[in-house]
Amino acid sequence: MFAARTTPWPLVALFTAGYLAPYLLPTTVGRLERGLDLSATQAGAVGSALLLSSATAGFLLASRVERVGARTLARLGLVLAAVGYGGAALTTAVPAVVAGAMVGGFGSGTATTVAATRIAAERDPHRASTLGLLSVSALAGVVYLTVPHLPGHGLTLAAIALTALAVWPLTSRLPAGTPGPRQAGPSTSARLPHRRSGLVLAGSMLLWSLAQNALWGVSGRIGVGQAHLSEATVGVVFAVALGAGLLGVLGAGALGSRLGRALPIGGGTVVIAGCIALSASATGLGSFAAGEIAWNTIYPVVLSYLIGLAASLDPRGRWAVLVGSASSLGTAAGPLTGSVLSAQAGFPVMGTVLAAGLLLVALPMTAVALHTGGRPLLPGAVRRRGGHPAALVAAATGTPTGSVPEVGAMEQPVVEIPLDGTPAPARRAYDTAAATRAPGAP
Repeated sequence: MFAARTTPWPLVALFTAGYLAPYLLPTTVGRLERGLDLSATQAGAVGSALLLSSATAGFLLASRVERVGARTLARLGLVLAAVGYGGAALTTAVPAVVAGAMVGGFGSGTATTVAATRIAAERDPHRASTLGLLSVSALAGVVYLTVPHLPGHGLTLAAIALTALAVWPLTSRLPAGTPGPRQAGPSTSARLPHRRSGLVLAGSMLLWSLAQNALWGVSGRIGVGQAHLSEATVGVVFAVALGAGLLGVLGAGALGSRLGRALPIGGGTVVIAGCIALSASATGLGSFAAGEIAWNTIYPVVLSYLIGLAASLDPRGRWAVLVGSASSLGTAAGPLTGSVLSAQAGFPVMGTVLAAGLLLVALPMTAVALHTGGRPLLPGAVRRRGGHPAALVAAATGTPTGSVPEVGAMEQPVVEIPLDGTPAPARRAYDTAAATRAPGAP
């Protein structure tokens, strides 16, 4: 019998509150553009400022969660998100909206940092991050179905603020301090393990997220301006796309580590590149919906494996936070990059450039996945080349999951036990084996 896995619902809720702002980016930017009479580039810059503030929180707090405490930092982040986004939603003064968005963004980044650190310390970080992606996708889908029918520039900002307030009661179940994961050992030392792999993954994630959000930040404009759809129709497409993303995340959760991480990350990124090119060149409902739905189905799948890969690099969650913050930097630069590229060259050319960049970025991310545990091992294998402790085990059919090491699990040290006082056997006590001797012969 194996102990049942408990669901870390406070972390899932905190993950949702932190990730909701990037998921609502297209409608946030569009609403700011129309409601405050901003240009497309100016609205994109506000979205970028919000996400840049979120990334800054991750870089500043990555190594301080254990010292300050998960509960304290989570509550601080939720308060900043509620106050910042709520204030931005209630005013029409552009400087106040920008300031509120940046304060709220710092709060979102703080919540995401705590969630990522704690999820990395879970027995199954991939499962926890998958549940978080399911939650945020479902909530964002509800917002996309609701917002187009209501007036006002700050509805999406208000939705994020209300989500932060709703998550607040669950923070009481978080620990006042973040204990060290599993047990003390070499991998929990102050020095970051797997530095080369972590840096390559962080740099790749920055560019990967930039390409995703360069299109995501202008997807609303593509639907309304180039595909000639109404805002309500675009909102329905986004809601259906996020619903398809739920199915993709469920599929990723069911698949788990059976294919490793290299194939979902590398192959999924290639498919995303094609979806981005299709969506950016859409001129009608069919092509726009096909590109957006296919893209949003694959994107959270690949993201869940990337989060799990980052978590496996350091059980204390530092690489998970740093890689996530690098991803947030790319996310922050995405709306402005998409606005500038589309204004200078048009949406189709922008899509082609972003797709080509994703194809190039897929190579180093796949290499990191292969080097740090993306290649299946035989049951019972603990180390692979390079001595990586988070081995990925390909168990035979019917093998209980608890009988093999999990991804990110600490290696069990091999201890040599000396046997003192054991008498050496006398040589004449043993006879030689003879193949010609008949059975039962003396």
